[in-house]
Amino acid sequence: MSDDSTRPIIIKRKKVVAGGAHGGAWKIAYADFVTAMMAFFLLMWLLGSTAKGDLQGIADHFQNPLKVSMQGGNGSGDATSVLQGGGKDLTRQAGQVKRGDVEAKKSTSFSKEAQAEFRRKERERLESLKAEIEKMIEQSPQLAQFKKQMLLDITSEGLRIQIIDEQNRPMFDSSSADLKPYTRDILRQIGKALNGVTNRISLAGHTDASQFSGGEKGFSNWELSANRANASRRELVVGGMDDSKVIRVVGLASTVLFDKNDPLNSVNRRISIVVLNRKTEMAILQEDGPEAELDGESSLPEGLKLPVGGNGVAG
Repeated sequence: MSDDSTRPIIIKRKKVVAGGAHGGAWKIAYADFVTAMMAFFLLMWLLGSTAKGDLQGIADHFQNPLKVSMQGGNGSGDATSVLQGGGKDLTRQAGQVKRGDVEAKKSTSFSKEAQAEFRRKERERLESLKAEIEKMIEQSPQLAQFKKQMLLDITSEGLRIQIIDEQNRPMFDSSSADLKPYTRDILRQIGKALNGVTNRISLAGHTDASQFSGGEKGFSNWELSANRANASRRELVVGGMDDSKVIRVVGLASTVLFDKNDPLNSVNRRISIVVLNRKTEMAILQEDGPEAELDGESSLPEGLKLPVGGNGVAG
């Protein structure tokens, strides 16, 4: 027997590994990745096209699903939501009231009460100032004789002090912004009293309807009323009032008559000083606060009668 018959037989088997270079496992992984990306971009699109209130409703649902299901809210009963739940939109008029809404209403209510209290205290301060000035006029022999020419009242803008002309006792020289000596004394005394309050001041000059010759093209009642208002401001400051308290100085000519029935009446020539309340001050700073003026004989204090006619001289 030959030696070949005693040699062992070796069988070599080639191991075949499935999913090699030409396998399909990577395709499954890629499909999963594409699906995840599509879901991600779909989520981003939904979040970008959903209102803020709807997002809060969805968040509430995931934080406390049972509460939202029972009480309603975006995501559960809003038929207009991107993620519709069917039924009535419970968040518009009826349904759940969020804690933030309740707190906002409480804050608004508190703010209104605080504003009302501030206005009440402010009016009390203006009433006190009015009484102080009236007392000052009564106790001063120098001012008492001009009592009928000084009108004090509380308006929607604040405390208004009007100093008006009388037919035989004008405040200024005729057709001029030069103050009479007694007018200087009145304004200086008022300036001293006004410096005791924190409110800002507005001044307006008024004339009667008498016109300057050629006033349409040159110097007119507009310039005259403005100059008189500014001259009054200077005397208030001389009397002790801080110049920074003045927020507005205007000339209104004869556009706001005291006596509309008689445009030439001497009482139409006047200086109006308004101790502004906070609301009017803010309106002026926003260029939205025209000065309110009282007019007619009903605004006059008891005992002061309107003189008949004017002297025909401008201002």
